[in-house]
Amino acid sequence: MNSPAAAVPSEIVQSPLPRLKITEIFLSLQGEADTVGWPTVFVRLTGCPLRCSYCDTEYAFHGGTWWDIDDIVTEVLKQGVRHVCVTGGEPLAQKRCLILLQKLCDAGLDVSLETSGALDIAAVDARVSRVVDLKTPDSAEMARNRLENIPLLTARDQLKFVICSRSDYEWAKTMLVEHGLPARCMVLFSPSKSQVSARELADWIIADRLPVRFQMQLHKLLWDDEPGR
Repeated sequence: MNSPAAAVPSEIVQSPLPRLKITEIFLSLQGEADTVGWPTVFVRLTGCPLRCSYCDTEYAFHGGTWWDIDDIVTEVLKQGVRHVCVTGGEPLAQKRCLILLQKLCDAGLDVSLETSGALDIAAVDARVSRVVDLKTPDSAEMARNRLENIPLLTARDQLKFVICSRSDYEWAKTMLVEHGLPARCMVLFSPSKSQVSARELADWIIADRLPVRFQMQLHKLLWDDEPGR
């Protein structure tokens, strides 16, 4: 049974046809998190207030096209798959993203949200699986981490660390203990491409018996950094 929906703040719903700026909507395989490998529709919102050192979607920082939210839901449903991922950029930077998430859940879809962790996740519909980044020191955006999000995480959410160096790894290990992260939700460790090899990170995790899930980005293994994949 689905969890109850979180109420979208009334100030966000300001018109009968609320819109979002969208960079792309496409069908691919989910490359990360607990639904890896499933055919998934990706809705990539435009804009991001962060500038992470390893960002691979800089093309989503600017531009985009305005879509009515109901039309986005219709386009997703046309693809004929169960899973949909709302991503960016930083999707929560557009406040009406909350309306989209609610409507996708109402349509009976399995909805995930990929967010930087720099913005408040409290108002996100409770039926959504939130994949939240915790930015490491070498991301160049550690100061943007909103640690107030951590107590909001539940078993249906995931917390992701992108590891750029051994020092990032050691910092992440400390955060695991200080915040009791494995007891809250699934914790994901990913190597930053060209900075830490996948095997190196895997060996560190095994040596330390960390209660985390190692992941590589499946879509990059299949299609490299091709947009729309």
